[in-house]
Amino acid sequence: MGQGDPTILIVEDERSNLESLDRIFQRENFRTLLAEHGKAALELCRKHRVDVVLTDLMLPGMSGIDIIKALHTVAPDAEVVVMTAYGTVETAVEAMREGAYDFVEKPLKRMQIVKTVRKAAERQRLLAENRTLRKELSALRNRSIVGSSPALRQALEMATQAAPSTATVLVLGDSGTGKELLARHIHERSGREGPFVGVNLAALPETIVESELFGHERGAFTGAVGKRIGRMGQAAGGSLFLDEIGELSIPIQVKLLRVLQENEYEPLGGHTERADFRLIAATNQNLKDAVDAGRFREDLYYRLNVIAITSPTLAERRDDIPLLVDHFVEIYCRKNDKATMTVTREAMDRLMAYDWPGNVRELENAIERAVVLGKGTELGTENLPRPIAQAQSSGAELTFAVGTPLEEIERRVMYATLAHTRGDKRLAAQLLGVATRTIYRKLAADEN
Repeated sequence: MGQGDPTILIVEDERSNLESLDRIFQRENFRTLLAEHGKAALELCRKHRVDVVLTDLMLPGMSGIDIIKALHTVAPDAEVVVMTAYGTVETAVEAMREGAYDFVEKPLKRMQIVKTVRKAAERQRLLAENRTLRKELSALRNRSIVGSSPALRQALEMATQAAPSTATVLVLGDSGTGKELLARHIHERSGREGPFVGVNLAALPETIVESELFGHERGAFTGAVGKRIGRMGQAAGGSLFLDEIGELSIPIQVKLLRVLQENEYEPLGGHTERADFRLIAATNQNLKDAVDAGRFREDLYYRLNVIAITSPTLAERRDDIPLLVDHFVEIYCRKNDKATMTVTREAMDRLMAYDWPGNVRELENAIERAVVLGKGTELGTENLPRPIAQAQSSGAELTFAVGTPLEEIERRVMYATLAHTRGDKRLAAQLLGVATRTIYRKLAADEN
């Protein structure tokens, strides 16, 4: 018997029947544990991992129904198959209601009982793998950024390296790619104890940008009825994130340049204060083109562009789509008080095939819409916006530059296959022609 063979606990008070079942399942490559009464069965479950419990309903002292109830605490992951000579509907219904997977009638037929127990063992295996995947997903969700694709890993590695420094970071990327999440990733690993203060400059009217950033004293201008601490002051000891930095007017650019050069700033109508924050800026514009066009100061551009990190588009990190979909489905099911929903294979194929011009933000909006409008426990293509539902895949393809290390090629192919199988490691291993344990080993090596 191999290490991965299922373990069955057989509970039968008639010794001859117990020994006969033991021989049957050993020949079927099960590992067997034997008990003649309920107390012994529960003790074995406490000492050993059991996949399936095959128990008689009529036992001395503790009945089969009592065993099923006790197993909810002692071995909650085990599947139960009951044997009964009293094959009434009432007996079967009671056993199933208490959590039994199935029942078989005595006198037992070898093929029937082996088939039933094998189905129970397969169900137990699938549920165990599902629990493992959920734990992995939970671990990913606890991170600020969901995904493990090569493009995302490269951006995260650069952000992690830059985090402990004092250098200004410029995060580049299209709208909806998660530039603020990258900025938060940097702040959380920077060692700075102050807050993360974010400002979307594109959302602020130009007339209040200066006051919003630098703050003001009472009476500094008409309507300034009290002192206001600006975002720079609020970010003291922490990080200031200026999103859409390309929207700043030239006069404010001049003032920001002085802050970066002198490490100080002046609130409107106030005195010079020390600038004690780490600046992280972001833009979806090409700032070099803006410099050439005279819309952005060249000296400020070079001050900001000390470390540039590009947030990848969703098309560049397509391997992450299944993880992101599951992440958003869980969030919006919980937010809308709906039972957990699953995405059909066809719908996932369409989600993988779509080009996502709006990136992760567009994906999140599509999933929120699908959850809100969805009925039942499945989300299909009918729940997706029409352009996404009609997307057609030309087949998953990977390209590699000449000279790419074989180890990196193997890793990318593995992750792409896992994305295709929606995390099913056994199926991915079959498609790749390797052992399932090879997938687990390589994933563990990546985590370390």
